[in-house]
Amino acid sequence: MRIESPLCLYTGVARPEWMDYNGHMNVAYYVLAFDYATDAFVDALGMGQDYRDCHQCSAFVVETHVNYPRELVAHDPIRITTQLLGFDSKRIHCFHRMYHAAQGFLAATTELMLIHVALAERHSAPMPTPVLDQLGAVMAQHMQLPRPPQSGRVMGVRAKSPTLQLEMPALRRVSR
Repeated sequence: MRIESPLCLYTGVARPEWMDYNGHMNVAYYVLAFDYATDAFVDALGMGQDYRDCHQCSAFVVETHVNYPRELVAHDPIRITTQLLGFDSKRIHCFHRMYHAAQGFLAATTELMLIHVALAERHSAPMPTPVLDQLGAVMAQHMQLPRPPQSGRVMGVRAKSPTLQLEMPALRRVSR
């Protein structure tokens, strides 16, 4: 695998059937396009279909966090880059950025944690040395990249004032 910083292993198009009633790409299809990029990354690491068939192991996504800074519409060209943020013997932490391939703007990002799974047991298992070596080579290049500002975010609603917190139960009673 040629190691780019970041990797660019997936390009595509926002399909008309991926649009929702708001006239832009539905959230589920952003995740689908990111899944295509994840598959391309896992394949590039040597863990594609042949690996699954031979070793009865695969990589499962166990956590994800998606951000949507700008919308895509039907027929927009898509380019997704992949940055490796870290790994150990069983886990891969990566980050995808989805760009409008012609205009260059950032449309969405996702941060993923993958785990290597023995399919028969459906339990985590160490990755083989060749895969770990490939991850090490990618990490050597990607550790020089700045960490994405969207990575490691925590989602939540912060109350702006004590008054807002006191008013919330009253609002709930009215809406029932």
